[in-house]
Amino acid sequence: MSSSEPISIHQLSAKDMTLMEDLLTTFGEAFDEVDTYSSSRPSTAYLKRLLSSDYFIALAALKNGLVVGGIAAYELQKFEQERSEIYIYDLAVAAAHRREGIATALIQELKKIAVARAAYVIYVQADIEDNPAIALYSKLGVREDVLHFDIAVAVNDDDG
Repeated sequence: MSSSEPISIHQLSAKDMTLMEDLLTTFGEAFDEVDTYSSSRPSTAYLKRLLSSDYFIALAALKNGLVVGGIAAYELQKFEQERSEIYIYDLAVAAAHRREGIATALIQELKKIAVARAAYVIYVQADIEDNPAIALYSKLGVREDVLHFDIAVAVNDDDG
């Protein structure tokens, strides 16, 4: 496929289960984490609930009806003011379709959704070694250097 083929951005709803499955496959392949995105996929009922929620946003970039990229994002309602912010959890474009403006088009569509929801900012994290992501996000936003910490959650904690 060539970059001259038109791209369309589609916001997924609970009716778009095939596109959601294709989006999960695209994320797995793009991130080289096929097992993470395929081995224990959520049930159809779970994905429908997620796509029906008012806090999850899934966008798929389509070329000739095929998913070639996408965004999974969350709207976070703030407590200190009546406003929200949107966190891009995943953004990926299939390797064969990179450098075609698809990631930028996805973010531009997410910005429209953010405006409609009165969100005041969209934010995203990038791994230090992910130079293409850093270049993209630097072009579109202001960089903040922060530290990220994962805090383990004990599922069966008997201390209590």
